[in-house]
Amino acid sequence: MTKVLRRIITIDEDKCDGCGICAGACHEGAIRIIGGKAKLVSETYCDGLGDCIGECPRGAITFEEREADPYDEEAVKKHMAAKAAAGSLPCGCPGSMARDLRKEPEPCAVPAPSAASAAVKSSLANWPVQIRLVPETAPYLRKAELVIAADCTPFAFADFHRTFLAGQNKVCLVGCPKLDDAQAYVEKLTRLIAYNEITSVTVVRMEVPCCGGMTRILEAACGAAEHNVSLKIVTIGVGGGIVDRETIRFSRK
Repeated sequence: MTKVLRRIITIDEDKCDGCGICAGACHEGAIRIIGGKAKLVSETYCDGLGDCIGECPRGAITFEEREADPYDEEAVKKHMAAKAAAGSLPCGCPGSMARDLRKEPEPCAVPAPSAASAAVKSSLANWPVQIRLVPETAPYLRKAELVIAADCTPFAFADFHRTFLAGQNKVCLVGCPKLDDAQAYVEKLTRLIAYNEITSVTVVRMEVPCCGGMTRILEAACGAAEHNVSLKIVTIGVGGGIVDRETIRFSRK
């Protein structure tokens, strides 16, 4: 194949953290997460338009003009059709791979309640729960123990209410680090934490790479709030169990 001089992406693997956002932004499937890093799988799939650049939170993707294989629209169509047939969604994010969880073992199964058991009661103590909608000065936020959950976690973790929301002072907020405005979340949560003198935050995220954005959002907000905050990070597996726990403490500067 004769190479041509054209605009094409280059990926700085030292900056890349494998979040998968760029793969989701690339409509041609030119980027995949391989070995925890974003990779250009074929020069012929990259159209050089740059949809992926604005999506990279680490600034790991840039464009350069160099000799490369020409863009091949027909090859892209076949490539995307093959991905769809293999059960992987076109966005390319590894966390979006189609998986039938009924065929996978449950590492943390919750026993079904007996007929004599009382109905499970909700432990939700506040409304609204969406980060974009909650007022930063809502009275229930004052010195609350915040539980910030990625949208998918209550569906994956069956015992979410009893595990994370039980207690007198728990306030739950939810959002999606991939589909929503991450920087807007950082700015709002920074103000929310500082104004309400929040000292305890638990972030509940999924194990898929793109959900790592929720951890980064809370790390940035807790650091910028210049407040003494304990940040607990709980990672939920797609099979329904807790796969990791971590605590980070932030001190007033």
